[in-house]
Amino acid sequence: MTRELGIGVVSLGWMGRLHSAAYAALPMRYPELAVKPRLVVCADPVDSNQTAALEQYGFEKAVADYHEVIDDPQVEALSICAPNFLHHEIAMAAIKAGKPFWIEKPMGVNAAQSREIAEGAQQAGLVTAVGFNYRHEPAVERMRQLVREGHLGRVTNVRVWLIADYASAPDGPLTWRYSREKAGAGVVGDLMSHGVDLAQWVTGQRVTSVSGLTDTFINERPIPLTAGVGHAKVELSDQSGPVENEDYVAVLATFENGIVGTFESSRVAVGPRAEYVVEVYGTEGSARWSFSHPQDLQLLIRGEGPATGYTTAMIGMEDGDFARFQPGPGQTMSFDDLKVIEAAQFVQSVLTGTQVAPSAGDAWLAAAADEAIVASAAQKSWVEVPAVSAPTTFAFPKD
Repeated sequence: MTRELGIGVVSLGWMGRLHSAAYAALPMRYPELAVKPRLVVCADPVDSNQTAALEQYGFEKAVADYHEVIDDPQVEALSICAPNFLHHEIAMAAIKAGKPFWIEKPMGVNAAQSREIAEGAQQAGLVTAVGFNYRHEPAVERMRQLVREGHLGRVTNVRVWLIADYASAPDGPLTWRYSREKAGAGVVGDLMSHGVDLAQWVTGQRVTSVSGLTDTFINERPIPLTAGVGHAKVELSDQSGPVENEDYVAVLATFENGIVGTFESSRVAVGPRAEYVVEVYGTEGSARWSFSHPQDLQLLIRGEGPATGYTTAMIGMEDGDFARFQPGPGQTMSFDDLKVIEAAQFVQSVLTGTQVAPSAGDAWLAAAADEAIVASAAQKSWVEVPAVSAPTTFAFPKD
């Protein structure tokens, strides 16, 4: 028997729209969940977004104040897709109301806010989900399995870079993303948090210390006159304001079992659109995945074929949740598909009371690493990354 689950969404920007569409896709992609998400209410202060919630996404109600979402007795779970500076207050309100939530990263503007959210959810006994969507790429899932089963031998080092151009235009608007008060860190929280989580997810090991370097290459941007959705162009004024956080970061890192990591992220690269790459090296082989070719995993395992270069292993029906989205190898999954997997894991967590999705603890762990990176760059020294006390999901399950 299919169960209805009342859903509320806070903020219908680009990410809120992805969450809403992902919920709607669940009955088709994950019929075994036997759930029909009911889009009860969406909160957004922008009138046009409220109209889109009703007319495009099928919400029953659209309001301006997020408290009306949390207080609605028909809302059983919610998505928090507002800007970073609102994450903490909305999540804490959801925790007080006893409602599980799916939140985007970073989970606040600093590690202290992330800690309060993670510990609050743990104390309230709530399941959570965090938007670490690249974990769910079938090729990344296979890479993690290869590491866990020992096919690459002892992992020696990982290399992760997330290079993008979404902020490369100097006349791009000075949105909240460039405010230290509203966004916290810049590209460290936006992209590097994905990189840290991916490295920990693939290796099953925690980053323990970092040495970082950051820089800001575009120091001023024009002030926007209107609000936009995502990184879309908006009307600009003839006045500019300062960019307060970093455009670029490079990091050396150590892991708890001696693995060495190198990381790099930029939001202002001219050329790469979304070049997100994970490489893992071991004593018996290595593996490489790129978001530019998500269906392919580059592999070289000693003793399994000629050791003269990588073999391309195309992702197939047995890898991750690929078979739910494509009929056979050779096809690709989209960013939006990964959000459907996130939605499924969140809803499964809500229905079963068991944490399946990446947790608030994982987001706190990434935030702790992010903060250590920023501190290291400022101090020009190595900085330890503290462990977290809330439950996390990145480590390999114990056999």
